[in-house]
Amino acid sequence: MRKALRWLLALTVLIGTLGTAGAATAAGPEATGTTDIKERLLSVPGMSLVEEKPYPGYRFFVLTYTQPVDHRRPAGGTFQQRITVLHKDTARPTVFYTGGYGVSTTPRRAEPTQIVDGNQVSLEYRFFTPSRPEPADWSKLDIWQAAGDQHRVFTALKGIYPKNWISTGGSKGGMTATYYERFHPHDMDGVVAYVAPNDVVNKEDSAYDRFFRTVGTEECRDRLNAVQREALVRRAPLEEKYRAYAAENGHTFDTIGSLDRAYEAVVLDYVWGFWQYSTLADCERIPADAKNATDDEIWTSIDTIVGFSAYADQGLSPYTPYYYQAGTQLGAPTVRFPHIEKKYVRYGYQPPRNFVPRSIDMRFQPHVMRDVDTWVRHHARHMLFVYGENDPWGAEPFRLGHGARDSYVFTAPGMNHGADVAGLVAEEKALATARILDWAGVAPSTVRENPAAAKPLARFDAELDERDVERERTLRP
Repeated sequence: MRKALRWLLALTVLIGTLGTAGAATAAGPEATGTTDIKERLLSVPGMSLVEEKPYPGYRFFVLTYTQPVDHRRPAGGTFQQRITVLHKDTARPTVFYTGGYGVSTTPRRAEPTQIVDGNQVSLEYRFFTPSRPEPADWSKLDIWQAAGDQHRVFTALKGIYPKNWISTGGSKGGMTATYYERFHPHDMDGVVAYVAPNDVVNKEDSAYDRFFRTVGTEECRDRLNAVQREALVRRAPLEEKYRAYAAENGHTFDTIGSLDRAYEAVVLDYVWGFWQYSTLADCERIPADAKNATDDEIWTSIDTIVGFSAYADQGLSPYTPYYYQAGTQLGAPTVRFPHIEKKYVRYGYQPPRNFVPRSIDMRFQPHVMRDVDTWVRHHARHMLFVYGENDPWGAEPFRLGHGARDSYVFTAPGMNHGADVAGLVAEEKALATARILDWAGVAPSTVRENPAAAKPLARFDAELDERDVERERTLRP
């Protein structure tokens, strides 16, 4: 493996057209030309300013952009889609980021943006509020339409940011970046997709069962399984606690159907949620003797890792667009629980249909993910997939076939759903960084001569580069 990696590092000097490195620069008059960057952005038809926020070395804009509800029929209605622009310099490359959900209006820098020392355009996914058409025609929420949103934004801003573009995103954002590449393969110069699930056959989920049989250590798995089982054994007293909790917080359960269904859904997410967001070292915080733990200890452990608000109407509503997509195109995992007797499990892993109001029609399209998977295997160009070794969502990853070129799938040892390039082993980290710099057209001469020397061009900024994994919902990529 090490020999192969050294060979790949050497080979990268011969792959593709290597760009010329640019010195890191701060945003200023020289970076925007004779016209102020805000004026240039607002000169784009359909672009409106919400606010500008200061950040040292950058200019940060919150904007809205007019998009057609249906890209097949642009005249059939529009909506305002929220965008942010972290402006560095029009002479620098641009990273196109989406998390696949809402967009943060606080300045943040994705890892590829730090690596290439570039600009960042971030896009809110359609149908996440406030980027939702009114009235909402849910049939227009699919991966093709979302890719059309990105294509129009790229087309509108390419004239302002003419250098190379890299698309990126984590989890559902990594999926989004991949789907965008599938439908518009000539827009981006590279793709960096983090922890992107790839549920090709929705009804076949044995990969998750295999994952949970071996992840971490036997001791940690036993602790987690015991707490999860105990929470169902003590269902009656803990549901009384849940009922009081729901009343205190004004939570209702109309969408999922009952407090009992919501309680089991939270408990069955527990083991998955631990591995998605925690590390092996965090096992020390799991009750070691579940049978003799107090009700409060069991409740607190479940609530800390999953959150008892997750399946209340108030917890589900912000993520209706995700559950809709999971139930119509993306697919959703199903996991077995061999450590829990059947008499304690009433519902099992519930389908996405249970988390979406019944007034919204849903029909699953089984061909969509297979199409994307086939395309990636045979046509991937300049694509990097990064997974975490202990992340359940990585149990069904994207894989590359013989048709892929200059593309890679790497796994960060011991990492969870927050896996990144920085967490890869040294050789893979250097290779990934070198390829990102090359795709962005800013590989320094030292990297062209020796890819093993590749490092991010911008210094780490503790505030700007904060990359906490979203914890609002467990079984959500």
